[in-house]
Amino acid sequence: MDRRSFIAKAGVLGVGAASAALAAPAVAQGNITWRMVTTWPKNFPGLGVGAQRLADRITAASGGRLTVQVYSAGELVPPLQSLDAVIDGTAEMSHGAAYYWQNKSPALSFFTGVPYGMTTPELTAWVRFLGGQEIWDEIYDQFGVKGFLSGNTGTQTGGWFRKELNSVDDIKGVRFRTPGLGGRVWEKLGATVTNLAAGEIFQALQSGTLDAAEFVGPYNDLALGFYQVAKNYYMPSFVESGLATELAVDKKKYLDLPDDLQAIIRDVSQAEYDQVSADFIANDPRALKTLINDHGVIVRNFPDDIMDAGATASVEVVEELRNSDDPLVKKTTESFIEALNLVRERTEKIDSPYVRAREKYLRY
Repeated sequence: MDRRSFIAKAGVLGVGAASAALAAPAVAQGNITWRMVTTWPKNFPGLGVGAQRLADRITAASGGRLTVQVYSAGELVPPLQSLDAVIDGTAEMSHGAAYYWQNKSPALSFFTGVPYGMTTPELTAWVRFLGGQEIWDEIYDQFGVKGFLSGNTGTQTGGWFRKELNSVDDIKGVRFRTPGLGGRVWEKLGATVTNLAAGEIFQALQSGTLDAAEFVGPYNDLALGFYQVAKNYYMPSFVESGLATELAVDKKKYLDLPDDLQAIIRDVSQAEYDQVSADFIANDPRALKTLINDHGVIVRNFPDDIMDAGATASVEVVEELRNSDDPLVKKTTESFIEALNLVRERTEKIDSPYVRAREKYLRY
């Protein structure tokens, strides 16, 4: 997809353009209309499309009793203020990534992704069956919000760099867009880190404000046009191994809903978590072929010393949180580590050997 055509289709509006939507949610004949603000551009592959589909499925499953109206990045509030819009009552729902809000609690980053952390199925197991959701609820109770997993990109790519990386020394001073705990890891390796919303990254790369950037992977990165500015595409990411998105809802308004509407929000979010994951698995390889064959992108692996230094820094970041004075941060970290040490047994003894065997032996 050509970036200019994507941006044209996105039609992102200024915050003031939707000021009329700030009125209270509509309630007529028992029907309710809720507003969902997102961090994604309109029609953005995988994530923006997933947010719209989630809203449409809630509306359809409820027979219109709960209609969800979607406001893409910038249409109602700036993208990285989406959760604040739920907290202050501007919207009833936000669709984004929990690590965008780590300034509220660093523990929230665990529900998006941790450097050298859980893969998609491992994170799913922790949240659904090993106590993760209950801890997430404790954290968000402080802000009157409830979070649901709403999508997953799988293991992401490591990023776009103007210059080839030959060693960890090449990272020193690189101005790099990357969020969450992964940003802290890259800072420990010597990069200068910032976070920007999806629609702001290309311009920063093009202007030279950034030397490198990562967002998700080929499916999204092709649409955002990063290949026009940087050709060195590194993979895999070692800081974003199974990145989840979230649907965050006003908890009081959620609990005021009838039980069946609460169940619809919960179950549709779970279904979309799996649907978005499948979307990325299907379309990342297609987009990568386009990037390589049509746009001359060079796919590279990080040098071993960067991977090694990244692992060391990742342990340091997690241990700092483990020793936090905040009881909930400490509790979240301990739960995550315990769950990771459990679920990695299956991944490393069953799944990984199978994938290596398939790579070595299977040919069609």
